[in-house]
Amino acid sequence: MKVVAISKKYLLVLCCMASLQLTAQKTYFDVLINLVPGNFHYGEANDDLKDFKKNLNGLQAGVSLRAGVTPNLSLVSEFYFLIKGGRLTEGNPLTDLPTKTRLYTLELPALARVHLGKFYFNAGPSVAYNLAGKQIFEETESTPKESYKLLFDGSEGSYNRWDAGVQIGVGYEFKLKKAHLALDLRYSHGLVNVANDMEKRNRYLNFNVLISKPWKTNPLAKK
Repeated sequence: MKVVAISKKYLLVLCCMASLQLTAQKTYFDVLINLVPGNFHYGEANDDLKDFKKNLNGLQAGVSLRAGVTPNLSLVSEFYFLIKGGRLTEGNPLTDLPTKTRLYTLELPALARVHLGKFYFNAGPSVAYNLAGKQIFEETESTPKESYKLLFDGSEGSYNRWDAGVQIGVGYEFKLKKAHLALDLRYSHGLVNVANDMEKRNRYLNFNVLISKPWKTNPLAKK
């Protein structure tokens, strides 16, 4: 009798899992092209730079894949090229000149997305690799414009190749006749110091408008 009871419980669990998979959300593939405003966080030791910080607008270009797991849960994976960095205005204590620092990166976030009606919340880790970089000193009345390539060799004043952080965000979805539209707002919080001479952690806020058609098959649904 105990064996029969246990078997019934397992059968009920399997039926529930199968039901969730059969009613899982659809899978969507999106192209990402956007301008992303970001900046560096310089830490408490460099708090005097706070009043001189300005956002640096960087290009984001890549792809996004969302695979439904259950009616209220999906997994989002993205891969894109992104220009990160920051700006400092003239008179700042670090360079005294209006300065732009650009990092050309490849980034890969992996997010869990919880759906509540048409609203959703997502969060997860991200990892990035810095391909190259440039520091630009803007022209002033007394100095010409100059630019230098950033080094990634471990020397003083150089930068680190690898970066990592967490992303959190919210969104709202519209279901159209033959497509899917989503408004996605996301904040990225860098956890790694990308500079070797002082604290610099990437921060950026990203807003995307995504229009896509669902795939005919869901790779996470039960076959």
